[in-house]
Amino acid sequence: MKIRIGFAPGQFPVGPPGQPLLRQLVAMADDVGFDSIWLSDRIIGDRFPLEPVVAMSLVAGYSDSLKFGTSVIALPMRNPVVLAKELATLDYLSNGRLLPAIGIGQEDPADYEASGISKDGRGRRSDESIEIIRRLWAEDTVTHEGSFYSFHDVSILPKPIQQPGPPIWIGGRSKAAQKRTGRVGDGWLVSQATPEEIRDGIQVIFDTAAEYDRHVDEDHIGSMLGFCIASTTEKAETIASPYLVRQRPEVPMANYCGLGTPEDIARMITEYSNAGASKFVVRPMCPSNQAFEQLQLFGREVLPRFHN
Repeated sequence: MKIRIGFAPGQFPVGPPGQPLLRQLVAMADDVGFDSIWLSDRIIGDRFPLEPVVAMSLVAGYSDSLKFGTSVIALPMRNPVVLAKELATLDYLSNGRLLPAIGIGQEDPADYEASGISKDGRGRRSDESIEIIRRLWAEDTVTHEGSFYSFHDVSILPKPIQQPGPPIWIGGRSKAAQKRTGRVGDGWLVSQATPEEIRDGIQVIFDTAAEYDRHVDEDHIGSMLGFCIASTTEKAETIASPYLVRQRPEVPMANYCGLGTPEDIARMITEYSNAGASKFVVRPMCPSNQAFEQLQLFGREVLPRFHN
């Protein structure tokens, strides 16, 4: 399996400092050879300020080769017909560089309330949305009568370049996310999981896919990996610990983050690869004014070890 490594920007500054940063990140990624850029999704708040669909359209214009994806887009908060057209347009204009990964959203109900969507049934709503999006990408005219959405004789253009549509990856570390991947997904993108948890999750995915007479490609397993490059693991952990996306008190962060020298981080990626992951999204865990330098250093010191 070929290892592919993309990145998420990490702490993205708001205000004037953030305006040129996306273009600079794309230029850096093209320069050092990152495979892709991944943008997170929060409807409200300042943790991930960029709206991912809009930002991906700029990435498509800034680069002729860099792929781009969502890590992950909160599917229940979006109308699937509108989202299907937006994503198809991006894939069409970028000549097939879209990598959509979806999730069911955060536990905090604030995003749902602000979007006018009930949190109840978000898993079933997401499953139905995936079905709708796939059909709209692949079929000329779609009629759908479901639990959450109903419409008749709907078609969208343009169709995606990737046919029958871009592979839809499922995000999440939970057993429910693993089973959803096997049941309706094309791949799995998991965050803050140990290599052992990825190995166990892959087994759940493949078993579930077999149960539903489906197939998930072995190379469609991805890990989001927080990292911090420093002279020692201890120094990296000190810098990185305030920037964990979610705390896992029961698991030491060194078990699921790349911390230390470039050699340390390369060894960590190899451990994940041995567990079955072949796609990686690395995220710098550091203050926003250090994130660009960390990504550039990763690109120059770690990335060449995995070019194949």
